[in-house]
Amino acid sequence: MSEANDAPVAQPASFAFTPENLAKAQAHIAKYPPGRQASAVLALLDLAQRQHDDWLPRAAMDVVADMLHMPHIRVYEVATFYSMFNLRPVGKHFFQICTTTPCWLRGSDEVVKACEKKLGVTIGETTPDGLFTLAEVECLGACVNAPIIQVNDDFYEDLDGPATERLIDALKRGETPKPGSVIGRQTSAPVGGPQVLIDPSLAGVKR
Repeated sequence: MSEANDAPVAQPASFAFTPENLAKAQAHIAKYPPGRQASAVLALLDLAQRQHDDWLPRAAMDVVADMLHMPHIRVYEVATFYSMFNLRPVGKHFFQICTTTPCWLRGSDEVVKACEKKLGVTIGETTPDGLFTLAEVECLGACVNAPIIQVNDDFYEDLDGPATERLIDALKRGETPKPGSVIGRQTSAPVGGPQVLIDPSLAGVKR
């Protein structure tokens, strides 16, 4: 069965940073003056999540709180506020689908439908093989190339239903498609390429 958002989560009894991540955590803490160590909370939670299969158990949040001399509840508040932190296990390919107005206007509904059809799960669920988790998120900050899916740390842009299905098929085959626009758009240039300042003779002209 797929995993629903409200299903109980088995919590590990303990958590400890690896020596490498502990050194990184201490380097983040050292960036701040005495008494301001709590400013490193986002960086340490991110380290803990990456170490623990992309989700944050309570034990990891407690370790971060103790390192930063923060009440545990303050760290829980941070972790529950930001959608970048996962408080339950997620699949190997964590799909965060933006459905905010720009992406919706450009067809994010079709992207969501393609994901649900292809994977057989709905928003908030994980496929039985543990490979894919679907989540609906607010603006990912790349509206000009909407619709967008963030897959783990990578953005896939200018999607539609068929392009989304091809992305899923590639990931199932163990491939890592090139991030960015799936239609070959140059960064955020207009569809079809740049429309202004395209005369090479103007390059380097002093005004």
